[in-house]
Amino acid sequence: MSVREKFDDELIRLQQKLIELGEFAESALTKSIQALETKNIELAIEIMEDDIKADVLYEEINDFAILLIAKQQPVAIDLRRIIVAIKIATDIERIADFAVNIAKSTIRIGSEEHVKPIVHIKEMYTIMIKMLKLSLEAFNEEDVVKAKKVADMDDKVDDLYGETIMDLMKISVSMPDRLPQITQLSFTSRYLERAADHVTNIAEHVFYLVKGRQYDLNS
Repeated sequence: MSVREKFDDELIRLQQKLIELGEFAESALTKSIQALETKNIELAIEIMEDDIKADVLYEEINDFAILLIAKQQPVAIDLRRIIVAIKIATDIERIADFAVNIAKSTIRIGSEEHVKPIVHIKEMYTIMIKMLKLSLEAFNEEDVVKAKKVADMDDKVDDLYGETIMDLMKISVSMPDRLPQITQLSFTSRYLERAADHVTNIAEHVFYLVKGRQYDLNS
């Protein structure tokens, strides 16, 4: 095997680790919304305990990427691939953290009946997961068209976030005794909105990888 072939194999390994971290974050978020909807405290605790896996994967990706730079001294596009992998890993790790935050909100709400069905929250989650999948596809395929679609989808999440917060504010006026739960549901909406922003960051990293310059897709 040539030096170039070995390097390409190592780049593929780095990419696979990144996909594994992305799949973990997706699973954690899915579980967190399930726990919130069903008031499943045991599942929420499980999400918090499992978060160590995301931290370990994140460290493995960073260590592996730094080792690649040190050993291979890559230039141009190869160096960008490694740098982008590190940046994307950081965004995905933050998304996994938001799943933990939602689990904590679920625990704080407990068995209390929701002040309203979490329809908008679930819709935000559904769009955000589609964004995450598409952003990782865009990275794998170095596809800026898919990356741009991710950024466009973020606008819908922002709109839903605004609607959800307005609804919860109205409910807080008529149900002041439920303010603690309303606060946690507001936090959950914010976590999903922030998660979508991190996915948009991934799309921006894809643009940097392909085009060699930074683009702001959030504006």
